[in-house]
Amino acid sequence: MHDLTVSRSREELTKALSRWRSGGERIVLVPTMGALHEGHLTLVHAARRHGDRVVASIFVNPTQFAPNEDFDAYPRDEEADLGALRRAGCDLAYLPAPAEMYPSGDETRVVPGALAEPLEGASRPGFFTGVCTVVAKLFGQVRPDTAVFGEKDYQQLLVVQRMAADLALGVKVVGVPTVREPDGLALSSRNRYLSPPERRIAARLPETLGKVAGRVRGSVATDTALAQGLQDLRTAGFEPDYLELRRRDDLSPLPPRALRRDELQAARLFVAAKLGRTRLIDNVPLAE
Repeated sequence: MHDLTVSRSREELTKALSRWRSGGERIVLVPTMGALHEGHLTLVHAARRHGDRVVASIFVNPTQFAPNEDFDAYPRDEEADLGALRRAGCDLAYLPAPAEMYPSGDETRVVPGALAEPLEGASRPGFFTGVCTVVAKLFGQVRPDTAVFGEKDYQQLLVVQRMAADLALGVKVVGVPTVREPDGLALSSRNRYLSPPERRIAARLPETLGKVAGRVRGSVATDTALAQGLQDLRTAGFEPDYLELRRRDDLSPLPPRALRRDELQAARLFVAAKLGRTRLIDNVPLAE
């Protein structure tokens, strides 16, 4: 099994990383909130292709949770997570305490721009400020050459890429395609909240995305295709938060009509919906 260094403080982290940097090795960061699944481990494997040493952070970030969200209930299993990282070939696990990330007197926050306003930004006010703040802190502490994020959180990927560029953080932010279960459900730590009956229903989420995408590719007007998709989700037992078509580069909205070929190539379909107490998100490109 791969040798895994575990650091719980910035001092321990810096000491471990300095040895690698002094040897000219390139550092790749995989930020996580733990409760690791195969999707996270795919990010670790992808990170290996971008550098010499892979660092995975595990930190459940309180500033990206609203008061009514599931911070206290968010799944945590440090022992299982560390075992998974060892098997995946990770070199260092960084598990900072909350006081390490938000020490006494901490008050600075990173507020993103227009990319963070629609979709998750509209549904979860303050969410991306929390994400950008903690990611900026991790970038500052780890100082990676590259950071790897999953495309399941596609909007988050764009927001972090924009932040890294705008603030000249010197980190290349790359995306990795969504990892799915055999029935199409995107892997997520929150999937473990689903009851067995809910888990069976959950597969209807990616199925509906596929049907909506197919209708739009078949020249059905976007407003008609999205309305049918929302109805399909409600019939299946979901409470949809949003189902929207956006341009993949800037998340600007697409017109409520049949799309031209160039518009299809630039489009991405996004969904968020609750099933019981579990909120699921997903997205797919329109281009085949």
